[in-house]
Amino acid sequence: MNVRTHATEARFDDAGAWLKILATYRRPHVGRSVFELIITIVPFALFWSGAYISIVQGFWPGLVLILPAAGFLLRLFMIQHDCGHGSFFARRGVDTWIGRTLGVLTLTPYDYWRRAHAAHHASAGNLDQRGVGDISTLTISEYNSLSWSGRLAYRLYRHPLVMFGIGPAWLFLFKQRLPFGMMNSGALPWISTMATNLAIAILTIMMVLLIGPVPFVMVHLPVVLLAGAAGVWLFYVQHQFEETHWSRTGEWKFPEAALHGASHYDLPPVLRWLTGNIGLHHIHHLASRIPYYRLPEVLRNHPELVDIGRITLWQSLRCVRLVLWDEKSGRLVSFCDAAQAETH
Repeated sequence: MNVRTHATEARFDDAGAWLKILATYRRPHVGRSVFELIITIVPFALFWSGAYISIVQGFWPGLVLILPAAGFLLRLFMIQHDCGHGSFFARRGVDTWIGRTLGVLTLTPYDYWRRAHAAHHASAGNLDQRGVGDISTLTISEYNSLSWSGRLAYRLYRHPLVMFGIGPAWLFLFKQRLPFGMMNSGALPWISTMATNLAIAILTIMMVLLIGPVPFVMVHLPVVLLAGAAGVWLFYVQHQFEETHWSRTGEWKFPEAALHGASHYDLPPVLRWLTGNIGLHHIHHLASRIPYYRLPEVLRNHPELVDIGRITLWQSLRCVRLVLWDEKSGRLVSFCDAAQAETH
């Protein structure tokens, strides 16, 4: 173990000290937040319009503009994400209404999502509190106790074509149209979801009347699906990596789960910017009130955080095979690894 790792563990033993250090980065810069919003929504509108014009003019190579449009829609979701944590402007009313407005574009009811996401942050890495706002993950023993049909269903759920293809389409187009899992959480998730649905319907009708149903669907549907798939992929890699942290309630501690249960997804600069630095997820989970544009500042000032849970873009591709939690070894394993462990 190198000196940097020793230093990190020594400092992390005092969780209060870490939280106090990171609290100094929580204050957003209002001008910067406005700037971030403008340089995200304007390019999104321009790329979206460019793809539409390409269809109208029959210039099919221009449909490549759907890709950057999806990228900027993903970035708008990252701004909505910060609003949900109250970190973008640190003004509850402003963050709430910006989040709700962006939710119409991202097809994500803001108040419904915010509650589910808060539950995820409060319980991430706790084996006894899975199921809300996270990727369903079974332990080896839980998987082995399932019937053959249950095992098949889990294998299908964890298959890449379902997880990153069918899954995002189901989530953003259908599941988020009703506040499933929030039936006992008061009226706000319902009101938020129905109001978002109404706003989406009104905006869709206006766009269809303005440019026609075929061009609208040809541009917006792939933009939404690509952005949704990328978002699910990011969320997956942020928690589904071999050295992630899971523990039972009696052993679970928030700082350790936050720092070691979330990855540092070390993306190339362009992708890092486009994804709102969400790859610095271990820092985000430890201090979720830090605006995304200040996360690199934390990493620069505290380089001992760089190597914790670090995964490169190439390494992340191997995370897809990790599907079961091995409580004995304390790591995520593949179906093949789990089967081999059972035979020994």
